[in-house]
Amino acid sequence: MRLVELQVLSGAMPSSVAITADVLATANRLRAAKGRRPAFAVRVSGSGARSVRSLVGSVLPPQPEIAKAEPDVIIVSSLVTVTEAAVIERLAKPDAAQLRRTLDRAAARGTHIAASCSAVFHLARTGVLDGRRATTTWWLAPVFQRMFPQVELDADAMVVTDGHFITAGAAMAHLDLMLALVERYCGSDTAAGCARFLLLDGRRSQSRYMALGYLSAKDPQVLRAERWARAELATGLTVDGLAAAAGLAPRTFARRVARATGLSPIQFLQRLRVERAVELLETTTLSVEEIARRVGYTEPTTLRRLLRREAGGGPRELRHA
Repeated sequence: MRLVELQVLSGAMPSSVAITADVLATANRLRAAKGRRPAFAVRVSGSGARSVRSLVGSVLPPQPEIAKAEPDVIIVSSLVTVTEAAVIERLAKPDAAQLRRTLDRAAARGTHIAASCSAVFHLARTGVLDGRRATTTWWLAPVFQRMFPQVELDADAMVVTDGHFITAGAAMAHLDLMLALVERYCGSDTAAGCARFLLLDGRRSQSRYMALGYLSAKDPQVLRAERWARAELATGLTVDGLAAAAGLAPRTFARRVARATGLSPIQFLQRLRVERAVELLETTTLSVEEIARRVGYTEPTTLRRLLRREAGGGPRELRHA
C-alpha cells in the first residue's frame, strides 16, 4: 500500500482535496472488486488540514498505523490565488515556507511529488524543478515564466511528468494529475477504470480552454490589439498590423505581448484564430472551409493542423466534443 500525504495549506481549493480523495478511493474500490488489496492510504497534513480531514476520511478511512511513516507520494493541493500579487503574498507566508521545507526533504529522499494549478509555484520555489519540464495553470503561466525562468514551462500541457515530479494545469486538471498517479502505481487498466467511473475524458492540452482575453486584459495596449484583431480575423492580419493597432513599435509590442500572455505575436494571433474557430465549430454548422475563411485562412488544411496542435483535435472531434 502506498502512503499518500496530502499537503493542504490554509485557503486550499476544496475541489482539489475532494478530487484527490475521490480518485484514490475509486482506485481502491476497483482493486477490491477484483479481490486485490487497496493501493492507497492517505494522510492529511499542512496548515489547512484540520478543515478537510473529515472530508477525506469519509471516503478514505484513516490508517493509524501509518501516522508517522514517510510518505511515498506528496500531493500539494491547489490554492485560490488568481493574480501575481496574490501568488507572491501566498508564497511569503510562514506555512508556505514550512511546506517548502517539507518538499525539499521529500525530494531529497526521492519521494514522488505532485502539484497542480497555483500549487506548482510552491514546488518550483524549492528549486527542485530547475532544469525540468513542468506546467501550471494557463492564466498564471506568464507570471511563472518570469519567476522561474530556469524551469522549462510547457503551459499548454495538461499534465507533465519529469522524474519524480508530476505537475498539472488549471484547477480541474487535478483530475488528470490524479489519473496519472493512479496509472503510475496501479497500471493503465485501473486508471482507465477510474476515468470511466468518474466520467472523465482524456485531455492532453489546456490550450483549448485558454481565454486569451483574460491574459490580454493585463496590458491595455495588448488588449486594444486583441479586440481589433478579433474584428479583423477574416482579413490578412500581420504582426506589424497588430502592433500598429496597439500603437506600439513591433519590437515593443512583442515584449508587451510576451509579458502579458507568455506568447510571441505570431502565437498570439494563432490563438485568436483557434478560439474563434472552436467557437464556430461548437455553435454553428458552418463548413470547415467557411470557418477557415472567417478566421483568415485560405486553406482549410492550415486550420486543421493548427486545431490539432493547439486545441487537441481536428474539426470533427471538436465539433462533437
